[in-house]
Amino acid sequence: MTDPAPFGPLQFQLVLLRRMADHRPELVEEARRRLGARPADLREANRRWQAMVRAPRGRGPLRRYRSVLGEPEHTLKRRVGDLECEALLWPVPLWPDLRFEVTAGPGGAVWNEWLVRAPGAKGPRLTSPAALRPWSCTVEEAARAFPPARPMEGSAPTRWALALTDPGTGRERVAEFTWGLFQRLLPE
Repeated sequence: MTDPAPFGPLQFQLVLLRRMADHRPELVEEARRRLGARPADLREANRRWQAMVRAPRGRGPLRRYRSVLGEPEHTLKRRVGDLECEALLWPVPLWPDLRFEVTAGPGGAVWNEWLVRAPGAKGPRLTSPAALRPWSCTVEEAARAFPPARPMEGSAPTRWALALTDPGTGRERVAEFTWGLFQRLLPE
């Protein structure tokens, strides 16, 4: 039996897609084909990732990301309240204008992990919740476009939800995100 290929950026992108398939299977199918992966590759990448995450003596989250994605493209210092943290950003070839960001606190504890717009990349023009298109924007971009956005609990660890106020009607809508990338706007 041959050893599986090393777990790297391609397999990590398949992990991101696996969770997104719950909401956008048509986009995931198209992306999977662009990556040259089979449906079984998606499942296998997810299985291997979950094994790494759940390994009792496995690497910590920050070391795991470094071993899978290599050294970050950018490391930025940030302040959250009184604490200083680091934001580590890696390119994601499937989405060239996005970066996978891991926010790490003191001692390397991972606070957050999601997709964000790449430094210097132009995001979409969001004028109303109806302008949101799947995979078009990040949590941060939607929150800035529709203040006061209210964070809500997501339905899984890699999911986020935002209650957005439509500036035209004043009505609230809920936008759902997976790994920080917009997936769908829930019906009123």
